[in-house]
Amino acid sequence: MKEAMFYEKVGGKQVRCGLCRFSCLISDGARGICAVRENRGGTLYSLVYGKLCAEHVDPIEKKPLFHIMPGSKSYSIATVGCNFHCRHCQNYTISQVDLKAPIPGPEQTPQNIVQRALDNKCSSISYTYTEPTIFYEFAYDTARLAREAGLKNIFVTNGYISKEALATIAPFLDAANIDLKGFTEEFYRDVVHARLSEVLDSIIEYRKQGIWLELTTLIIPGLNDSDSELQSIAEFIVANLGIDTPWHVSQFYPTYKLTDRPRTPVATLRKARDIGLAAGLRYVYEGNVPGEGGENTSCPSCSNLLIRRYGYIIEADRIKNGACPDCGAIIAGVGL
Repeated sequence: MKEAMFYEKVGGKQVRCGLCRFSCLISDGARGICAVRENRGGTLYSLVYGKLCAEHVDPIEKKPLFHIMPGSKSYSIATVGCNFHCRHCQNYTISQVDLKAPIPGPEQTPQNIVQRALDNKCSSISYTYTEPTIFYEFAYDTARLAREAGLKNIFVTNGYISKEALATIAPFLDAANIDLKGFTEEFYRDVVHARLSEVLDSIIEYRKQGIWLELTTLIIPGLNDSDSELQSIAEFIVANLGIDTPWHVSQFYPTYKLTDRPRTPVATLRKARDIGLAAGLRYVYEGNVPGEGGENTSCPSCSNLLIRRYGYIIEADRIKNGACPDCGAIIAGVGL
């Protein structure tokens, strides 16, 4: 165990957690909504520090991140737990934890993770698979060492971190992919058990901190796939993040507690992409449908193909020093 960051004692051995936007009030002996932060006698502890449930070497495109060091490898880690309870969670076996269950995972140190990333010739470390906010203390310690070693740090997140916690790790965080799961409070309440307004505020905070940002929306038939909702997402990105912010629109497949919906038709992804481009976004990508062509990067100025992808594989990359080799237009991103 490790004493948690971002909490305050509020009397009667209760504590108020300030790590994420739920701001859980936790009684002695209880855990927060994430199930991995526990109050013991008025001191809040992280139960997952160093207890990794997943370690993999991934292509950075798997995050998905298409505009930061394309073709590079990212050492990807996670602990159990999450502060969301999405009905369609694809990693529910490790994200959804019993509030009273013991925490699994072998002990690791930040030094070990950084060294493994270097040994595997990775260019970055990704805090992913579950929700990195809930293993913040381990991510923070690792990110600081990773930065010293010349590695980039990446969050793949639901965007519910508190402003204070984000500001603290921001100097060491290079990029994030945030799930913007829908664009109505009803969807977030019924499907995710969170608040859309808090996610939108967090997304804007990431941008203010200067962190490279890409957004992902998993499009679920009948729940968040209306033209008006997709239009609203695209307009939000343009107005608050800028036209160079990549938007990934990905195919849903039935899983966990949401098995009464079909896979997202490719035509719906095409519609979403067209809506994004018509709203002014320069980079909109179709996800989970390799080979359909919606994964490629084209120059927003001359429209020539720059990066051809198949799934997580880059088949061709023509970008030279961050620019289109044909017309010289700058392509937004990091390490292109």
